[in-house]
Amino acid sequence: MELDDAYANAPYIPRAEGYPPRWMAQATAFREELSNTGHARLGLPYGRTPRQAYDLFLPKGAPAGLCIFVHGGYWLKFDRSFWSHLAAGPLAQGWAMAMPSYDLCPDVRIADITRQIARATEMAASEIPGPIVLAGHSAGGHLVARVCVEGVLPDATAKRLLRAVPISPVSDLRPLLRTSMNEQFDLDMPAAEAESPVLMQPLDHVGVTVWVGADERPVFIDQARWLARAWGCGHHVAQGRHHFDVIDALTDPASQMVAALTG
Repeated sequence: MELDDAYANAPYIPRAEGYPPRWMAQATAFREELSNTGHARLGLPYGRTPRQAYDLFLPKGAPAGLCIFVHGGYWLKFDRSFWSHLAAGPLAQGWAMAMPSYDLCPDVRIADITRQIARATEMAASEIPGPIVLAGHSAGGHLVARVCVEGVLPDATAKRLLRAVPISPVSDLRPLLRTSMNEQFDLDMPAAEAESPVLMQPLDHVGVTVWVGADERPVFIDQARWLARAWGCGHHVAQGRHHFDVIDALTDPASQMVAALTG
C-alpha cells in the first residue's frame, strides 16, 4: 500500500537480518549471568495469557526505583527474550528493570496491548518501591507514551511516574491506515485517533524526552518530532544511529539515554 515502504526499516539498514539473532544471543547471555547471581526473576505473570508476563532484573543493592522497557516490533512480533541486555545501563545506575511481553496483533487490538502494558506496569510497581521511569522502542515507544496519559494507570501508580523516554515512537497511528500492516491491526480512523499519543497530553508531572536516530527512516524522524512538538517535551536526535541500533545506548550506564531515563 501507499506507505508500506515509508514504514519499512530493515530494507534500509545494512545487514539488518543479523540484528535479531545478535539481540537474542546478547539477551540470553545477560539473563543467564543475572540468574546465576540471583538478580533475575523471570516469567512473572501479569495477565491470563502466556505472553502476559515480565522479567525483572535487580541491581546489586536496594533499587533506586523501577525502570520498565517495552519492546517494539510493530505490535506484531518479538517478545521480552530479545532485549534483556538493554537492562545493563539502568541496572548499573541502581535501578531495577522490568521487561514485559504482550499479546500481538491480530490476536488482540493495539488498544488491548495498551491496557496490558498498563497492567504490567502496575504489577511490576507492586514489586519495586520508589519512582518509575519508562522506556520503549518503536511500537514500545508508542506504548510507554500511552501509559503517560491520564487515566491509563491507576492513580497510585501514575503518581510514581517520574520520567519517560519513547525511543523512535509511532506517536500518530493514522498513517498506518495506509499500510498493509493494517490488515493485522484492523484500525479504522476513530481507533487510530484513540491510540495516538500525538493527539493527547501527558501527565504534567512526568518528564518526557523523545529519542530518535538521525539515520532513521524519515517517517520515524517525523513521528518523534510530532510527539515532541505536541507534548512540548525534550527531543533528542542521536547522530549516526538508525532504527535498529538506537537502543544500544541502554546498555551503556554512561550514555545520554540512560541519563535521560534514570537522572
